[in-house]
Amino acid sequence: MSGAIPKIQILSLYKLLLRESQKFPNYNFRAYALRRIRDAFKDNKNVSDVKIVKKEFEFGKENLNVIRRQAAIGNMYKTEKLVIENLR
Repeated sequence: MSGAIPKIQILSLYKLLLRESQKFPNYNFRAYALRRIRDAFKDNKNVSDVKIVKKEFEFGKENLNVIRRQAAIGNMYKTEKLVIENLR
């Protein structure tokens, strides 16, 4: 498994995805992104095939870039906070 991606890089990607998804200004987008990230990593935690791990890792990096772009666009167009956000 010399071509395998180290677990530390996978955990780093997971943390980056969670951190970046917190930057969504819209509660619904933020909650959806967090839920999808957690579910995807939970579903793939037992994958041991190197090719699949690499493919999923690359998919995660692509999604990290998508989240960054969408969060930046969301910050350009501010909206009012939802009622559920004002309770916190």
